[in-house]
Amino acid sequence: MYRDAEIAEDTCARMLNWRHDIHANPEIAFEEHRTANVVANALMLMGLPVHRGLARTGVVATLKNGDGPSIALRADMDALNMQELGTPAHASKCAGKMHACGHDGHTAMLLGAAEHLSRHKPFKGTVHFIFQPAEETEGGGRVMVDEGLFEQFPVDAVYGMHNYPQLPRGLFMIRHGTMTANFDNFEIWVTGKGCHGALPETGIDSVVVAAQLVSALQTIVSRRTSATDSAVVSVTQIHGGDTWNVIPENVLLRGTVRTFDSDIQDRTRAAMQQICDGVAATHGAKVELDYRRVCPAVTNTPTQTDAAVSAAAALVGLERVHTDCSPVMGSEDFAFMLQKRPGAYILIGAQERPDDANLHNPYYDFNDAILPLGAAYWVELVKQQLLAD
Repeated sequence: MYRDAEIAEDTCARMLNWRHDIHANPEIAFEEHRTANVVANALMLMGLPVHRGLARTGVVATLKNGDGPSIALRADMDALNMQELGTPAHASKCAGKMHACGHDGHTAMLLGAAEHLSRHKPFKGTVHFIFQPAEETEGGGRVMVDEGLFEQFPVDAVYGMHNYPQLPRGLFMIRHGTMTANFDNFEIWVTGKGCHGALPETGIDSVVVAAQLVSALQTIVSRRTSATDSAVVSVTQIHGGDTWNVIPENVLLRGTVRTFDSDIQDRTRAAMQQICDGVAATHGAKVELDYRRVCPAVTNTPTQTDAAVSAAAALVGLERVHTDCSPVMGSEDFAFMLQKRPGAYILIGAQERPDDANLHNPYYDFNDAILPLGAAYWVELVKQQLLAD
């Protein structure tokens, strides 16, 4: 199906061990101390100089082989605040934390590529291996950039990769331009007038106000956004009340907004404010919107996208590299790195069966079968972009 035989058996075995060890010991944003130790120790055993401390737990290793261009390869290390419900032998040992997005596999694949490249050095130039913390919710990529990642490790381009269980194993997916969505969060504080549950007319019911807000917010996409445009507005949390017979003074709504276009992003934010103001006026309540732009869209640059396609095609054939795909509504803080340097972000297929658990599912587990292919992709990309004489 594809060519990944160049990754040695002992390296493949180590990738599997790294992956299972990291999966069993998940760590969330900026707490990846054990994971960073595993990564740093492995890289030092390869003979690579290792820098630690960017974004608290970030790790960067450098492999130089003569004069030439410089590129960076990035993997994320953090887990999610989720309880794992699956029962693999390497299941999470940490209650309420699990690698539900495959960052354990991303880390293992980049370590495997680093080991192969450090052994064979099939290139001229410099490769920086970036192991990033806090991708999921805290913007670790932004923090690394803000703390001087590319000043300390100058590169001509930066590349990222993510596993994708909705795409069959042995396929890749990438597109020019926008690859993932803008990621915004919001909080809406509703303040009414608390009262006895049997006497609602004596208060202002913050629960009813919150319920109307939830319904009204859905009209932004269904009735105020063109069907040819893309947006998602999701209320994901509702907090309020303490007992059965008291209408609470306050209710808190939290959620997320995803868009691809900055104009739609601005219009969605404005529509949310208008709805909040209108519902507040209708009920005599106070409604405060706190809207936060968390992460911009990943935007692949043309030359580097072509480079990623070429590397993937060398392994699986051009017909198995999907370049006409739609952008993905998920987000990625790799976008902050692409704001500073040209680069490309590619998805590697991980699906074995159509009913495989998807990302952020409590039964998800990274597909170990793609470890050799992922490492081989990194190796091929380096070989092609840092051509040896």
